[in-house]
This record gives sequence, C-alpha cells and structure tokens, in this order.
Amino acid sequence: MPGRAQYTGAMDSIDQHILRALTRDGRISNLALAEAVGLSPSACLRRVTALERAGVITGYRAVLSPDKTGVGFVAYVTVGLNQHTKAAQEAFERAIAQSPEVRECHNITGAVEYLLRIEAADLAAYKHFHTEVLGTLPQVNAITSYVVMGSPKDERA
Repeated sequence: MPGRAQYTGAMDSIDQHILRALTRDGRISNLALAEAVGLSPSACLRRVTALERAGVITGYRAVLSPDKTGVGFVAYVTVGLNQHTKAAQEAFERAIAQSPEVRECHNITGAVEYLLRIEAADLAAYKHFHTEVLGTLPQVNAITSYVVMGSPKDERA
C-alpha cells in the first residue's frame, strides 16, 4: 500500500537503530523512540509495527532483579545424552520444559547435545536440581556445570 511501511526483509540503519533502542528499553514510548531514531512518531510506529508483523520483534520481556526474585545462583550446564535419537532428545526436552530452574535450553553442536542456563536460590537448591531432577533423567549421560561468578555484560532482556 502506498504510504505504509512494509518490512521487506532488508533492514536499514534506522530499523537497526530502532531494534537497539528497544533492546535497551522495551517500554520506551513511541514518541521517545521516534526522537531517538530521528523519525516522526507515525513513521516510527509504522516501522515498529512492520518489524513486529514480520516476526523480527517477537515480544517484549521484563528484566527481573535476581536479588528481588530469590535467585542467588546461576550456572550454565552442558548435558550429553546417552542416545543420539530424536526420541531421546524429545523426552529430554519435555522433562526440561517442566523444570522452572531451567531458564534457557539450547540444542547445540559439539561434544554434548544441550546447554542450559539454570537459576536457583543457592548452591543447595542447585544441588537438589542437579541430583534429583537432571541426574534422574534416563536420557542423561554427562553433566558439566559452569558456575557464573559475575556477568560484566548481559544483554538478555
């Protein structure tokens, strides 16, 4: 349609600027966003809407304070499976989907099949998850934990 911004799949520098601004602050007002990227509010809203409709922007999330939500322990955990079958992967993924401690689950390449981000109240809570949940899954062959000691850069939203 003439006059309507349609996302064509080729992002220009303004789209990239919009995405960076929204990544930093997903609650920024359209007026402030438009000013930050140098567009009129209506043109800015059209671009954001086009990016949402095209699936470039898939949602907006709240960033939670670990201290206020009781998360005092974070670890990345690699998991190797004992069988390299679709059924084993699906069973593992179903079990992990039921575990609130698992905040991210990624199927990866390399020596193991999965990389998990685990958030727990403390070391004792993590040990319980490691032993009583992850360690009891019949598909699991190997578990390696990497405890996060600090996060000097974290752009997840």
